[in-house]
Amino acid sequence: MDFAPLLSAKGPIPLHAFAAFAALGVGAAQLALPKGTLPHRLVGWFWVGGMAVVAVSSFFINEIRLIGPFSPIHLLSVLTLVGLWQAVRTARLGRIDAHRRHMRNLFFYALILAGAFTLLPGRIMHQILF
Repeated sequence: MDFAPLLSAKGPIPLHAFAAFAALGVGAAQLALPKGTLPHRLVGWFWVGGMAVVAVSSFFINEIRLIGPFSPIHLLSVLTLVGLWQAVRTARLGRIDAHRRHMRNLFFYALILAGAFTLLPGRIMHQILF
């Protein structure tokens, strides 16, 4: 793997990508580790913060412009921020089943599915992996 395309990318793209890599690793560990413990809460806050960085930084990446400076992927960023708020809120309210559902959905849709689109030809992650 050659990370040169990512390291030489402009603006917030490296921050966005490395925050997503970190969130992917932390999130996978979080899903596998025991729930409801102090480490779970601490790692969870780290993951929420990382996901917020991923979502917010995406608004400054405007290489695909379909609606002004934005593309449909920016809608996913809005949904991610709303989902993070809902996940934290449901945990604080003790609605653990809803919290679990929000977090799993965020991990799958906002990281795995959205990340799969970065593998399309012409994208930086495609250049790195292929």
